[in-house]
Amino acid sequence: MLEVYVDADGCPVKEETWRVAQRYGLSVHYVCNRAMNIPSGAKAHLVVVGRGSDEADKWIADHAGPGDIVVTSDLPLAARAIDGGARVITTRGRLLDADNVGDALATRDLMTTLRSGAELGGGPSSGPPPMQKADRSRFLSALDELVNAIKRG
Repeated sequence: MLEVYVDADGCPVKEETWRVAQRYGLSVHYVCNRAMNIPSGAKAHLVVVGRGSDEADKWIADHAGPGDIVVTSDLPLAARAIDGGARVITTRGRLLDADNVGDALATRDLMTTLRSGAELGGGPSSGPPPMQKADRSRFLSALDELVNAIKRG
């Protein structure tokens, strides 16, 4: 049965995920390290795990399986979820799969190395740009398409 697992700590698209899930009657597990507000509904589940840095990732990887969707921008978690048969979508609407997650991980590692070099040299260091309305729209559309693709088999 299709369920959605959200890597909820710092996730900017919790509400958007819930809107799509409600449309299709899907359960959503918001997995985090600390209690937080989540959308209310019988199929919205808050899962608070231990405070370790990878506890939420471990829980999601252990529970999400074939036919499920994982919402995360954490690439190591994405790779684990894909290995377990789940489908993965980032918070900006990018679909990750076995064919592209390796490249995404390599790019992340390269950027981490470059940023650490810039910091040592006194240069600027930045993370991803802030979420824009277009990012949220792209996520909503991609998640809706993904749910439909899974339901079609």
